[in-house]
Amino acid sequence: MRFISTRNASAECDGADAVINGISDDGGLFVPTEFPKLDHSSLKDLDYPARCEKILRLFFDFDVSGAAQAAYKGFDGDPAPVVKIDDNVYVLELWHGKTRAFKDMALSVLPELLKRAKAEKGDGKTTLILVATSGDTGKAALEGFKDVPGTEVCVFYPTDGVSRVQKLAMQTQSGNNVHAAGITGNFDDAQSAVKAAFADRSLNSLLDDNNIELSTANSINIGRLVPQITYYFSAYCDLVSDGELKPGEKIDFVVPTGNFGNILAGYYAMKMGLPVNKLVCASNRNNVLTDFIETGNYDANRDFYKTQSPSMDILVSSNLERLIFETSGRDAELTSRRMAELNATGRYSVSPEEIEEIKEIFAADYADDGEIEQTIADVFDEYGYLIDTHTAAAFAVAERREFVRPTVVVSTADPYKFAPAVMNALGEQVYGEADPDMLRRMEDLTAMDVPHCISDVFSLPVRFGDTVAPSDIIKYVGGIYDRKDY
Repeated sequence: MRFISTRNASAECDGADAVINGISDDGGLFVPTEFPKLDHSSLKDLDYPARCEKILRLFFDFDVSGAAQAAYKGFDGDPAPVVKIDDNVYVLELWHGKTRAFKDMALSVLPELLKRAKAEKGDGKTTLILVATSGDTGKAALEGFKDVPGTEVCVFYPTDGVSRVQKLAMQTQSGNNVHAAGITGNFDDAQSAVKAAFADRSLNSLLDDNNIELSTANSINIGRLVPQITYYFSAYCDLVSDGELKPGEKIDFVVPTGNFGNILAGYYAMKMGLPVNKLVCASNRNNVLTDFIETGNYDANRDFYKTQSPSMDILVSSNLERLIFETSGRDAELTSRRMAELNATGRYSVSPEEIEEIKEIFAADYADDGEIEQTIADVFDEYGYLIDTHTAAAFAVAERREFVRPTVVVSTADPYKFAPAVMNALGEQVYGEADPDMLRRMEDLTAMDVPHCISDVFSLPVRFGDTVAPSDIIKYVGGIYDRKDY
């Protein structure tokens, strides 16, 4: 398997280099030269780590032996269980990892892949992982790469755009190779600044002098995206094994997404042969993806809303680039022009033929905060099942489709990570951010145990309290690693 850039098809490399570098030198994202085919029945009798390893082997020709087993050994039971809620209604729980968010599903695997890729290449440099996060990616990256030899991690999050639990989880992170800082902006500002850091010659020269190379743990890294393909195949296999599906029967996946990586992994699974009817993109009030899938016009020039589902508070969805590369006929030059237009004007459009192709695969809708709260209450009242705000956005969208065929709602976070919104939805009026007392009240109300990794953040010492302007991120990174004054 080889990989090419979405912006330059001649920029070809192997899997090890794609994982190590994260993004192409031209700013494009690595995509496989072709999609391998996989019969889901070949995974049916395997456990989740073995399913993941089989998929990793299809994409990467360096030694991935043991990577998935090592990644998932710290999970709480099955990494990706499917829970039946009602006839034709299922929830795929992706929050049983160390940080209780779906980002653990791939960010536990990526450090293992990076170690093996660097060994394959004889790469002795320290790899600095730069991460922009809307909340959960940052903590999962910090935890995944904590004290991994040959790596450093630096995370940037919107200081006023994440929940208190998310912020404290990053600020109190242990490990000798980790750093975290808030930014005075939103996720899009952080993501743009991190991309600019990759292109900054002075910073790269400085890091090179110190034997440091840049990479990323965001889903723009193919090494993070590929492991996510597994849970789509795994959910399908489990439903067939449980007698809920006939082999080959098509289903819908409803996915809460902001940066488009989670649902793009489902698209890749579909390209590999998974029987999917529709991938349903569920957004919150920042519904730029809904508008794009309905019209073919991507326009980030709109009001930005801080919502109760902050991990989806995103207006520039990086992974959409991989989709429009495919639907353009893999036209790298056209994709590059569109991304340049997005960077310059905040908008671009695709052709009517392309958006029709997209609509054959994807559907899209969104839910505002009021609908999200009502959905949390309704699902708990009707099914005795507790969901977080992001999952509620997907569930609200799924309900409008009336579950006419087997439908899997992809659940992305533990409800305790967004306790104030969940408590208010359940009719328990609370004020301010989460605290230990609120978590205890929620535990009494729901009979769902508070995970230690969430309750502990209130008693751990804060290690990282810096806040920087997006324009100062390059200077901030340089200051951490420079032996001189940057």
